[in-house]
Amino acid sequence: MMSKNEFQRAAGISAALADKWYEPVVTAFGEYIPYTGLRMAHFLAQVGHESMGFARTTENLNYSAEALYSDKRKYFPTMALAQQYARKPVAIANRVYANRMGNGPEGSGDGWKYRGHGLIQITGKNNTAVASEALGIPVDRMLELLENDPDTAARASAWWLWSHGAIKWMDQDNVLALSKLINTGSATSDITPYGLDDRKARLSRAKAVLC
Repeated sequence: MMSKNEFQRAAGISAALADKWYEPVVTAFGEYIPYTGLRMAHFLAQVGHESMGFARTTENLNYSAEALYSDKRKYFPTMALAQQYARKPVAIANRVYANRMGNGPEGSGDGWKYRGHGLIQITGKNNTAVASEALGIPVDRMLELLENDPDTAARASAWWLWSHGAIKWMDQDNVLALSKLINTGSATSDITPYGLDDRKARLSRAKAVLC
């Protein structure tokens, strides 16, 4: 298993963040994923990207109009609409996540409430409930713990990857398939996963330390 120093270097984070996350990550990983350096490198790359380098445990939805129109055109088909929502994270979440994953309509507020939480960004009312049951945590405490408790945030991430068959792609060193699985929900999706270049860069750094 990696040391704290190796964790810090592989993840590319500060000593303070390494102190906060090392034990939760090592414990959670060991609970769900038999350790190899390659598997851990992929884990750190993916959760590192999703959490902006272990600095965030809630999804950042502070998009510009240009980003909304470019990356989320399904929900913002015109620039005029994108401009109405730009830099309004609550409104963006409520629109993008409305009427799916168990969430209610845009006006319900479910999109913002159930935006991505934890290191791997568990998203949606239904997914939060499934994670709650799997981890044995009361559903009414799940969001709070995903956001504020490193142990829960790390466990949820390791569980999610294990339960979605991520070990296969880790062992094949297939960062594209793993990124698609996390970002689009399917490892065989035709959609290019968001942040692929960053995920690859994080993986290269982690592999240089752990493999």
